[in-house]
Amino acid sequence: MIIRIYQVLAYILFCAWQRVAPWKYFQLNAPYFNEQRGVFSKLDTDQLIPEAWRLSQSLDIGDYQPPQYPVFVKPEWGQNSFGIQRADNSQTLNDIRSSRKTTTGNYLIQQAAPGKREFEVFVIPSSQGRSSQKSHQPAVISITETLNNSEDLYPINGIYNNATSYKDLTPQLTPKQIEQLWQHLSKIGSFRLSRVGLRADSIDAMINGEFHIIEINLLYPMPLMLLSNNRTWREKNRFSLQAMWNLAAISKTIPASQPKKAIFFTKLKSAHRLKLANKMRTNNERA
Repeated sequence: MIIRIYQVLAYILFCAWQRVAPWKYFQLNAPYFNEQRGVFSKLDTDQLIPEAWRLSQSLDIGDYQPPQYPVFVKPEWGQNSFGIQRADNSQTLNDIRSSRKTTTGNYLIQQAAPGKREFEVFVIPSSQGRSSQKSHQPAVISITETLNNSEDLYPINGIYNNATSYKDLTPQLTPKQIEQLWQHLSKIGSFRLSRVGLRADSIDAMINGEFHIIEINLLYPMPLMLLSNNRTWREKNRFSLQAMWNLAAISKTIPASQPKKAIFFTKLKSAHRLKLANKMRTNNERA
């Protein structure tokens, strides 16, 4: 929470410095916000992913049974693994469904991603290259490995999982490797801010494009580098300031012609519903 507050304050300061309205933050990825559903829909972003990197994913409707297990049941919108559950068989899936409140929004069923290792890539593209973004290196990029000290082959990693930890890999990658990874990810949408979760068998496999994308976060995606155990406070502070400066710069590129969407208040309502659903699920499990 302290890290988030620090970033917000830095962003507001840099917005004032660069003469850009800080509330433009909520419009950074507005073209991808589904107003009908009131979410940055995972189904929508799923369609932007090239087939080779895409996992099988569908709305959890009726008594649909996936062709294979395990699968992850997740809210159509959510972050930091909040509200995600894993079903290893049809009985578990049915139990998850029976404990769900019907008014908490859509849920998705996603196949478990192959790959032995999990990575998160945080990106802010260059504000100088918006007109031809895909040929430019990003202004900010960090590659973080998500680790888990349990023996679970398919853990639900996240900041709320005590078995989860993070290791920043960015310093050990060469500029050429980072450029290669960016060239892969720049094929997915034209986001002004994103954090992409993926699984691959190794770092080399990830760099070579041999991975599957778990999800794409487009709103409040905190760079997990700031939670890594192998970077000093000074390094994290320097990265955070660099990220917020460039985020303010990319906010300035939002054209006046871009339709404005009521994302902030809509997301507050969605987050509240999601927390209620998770609380009810927890109470049911305890009972």
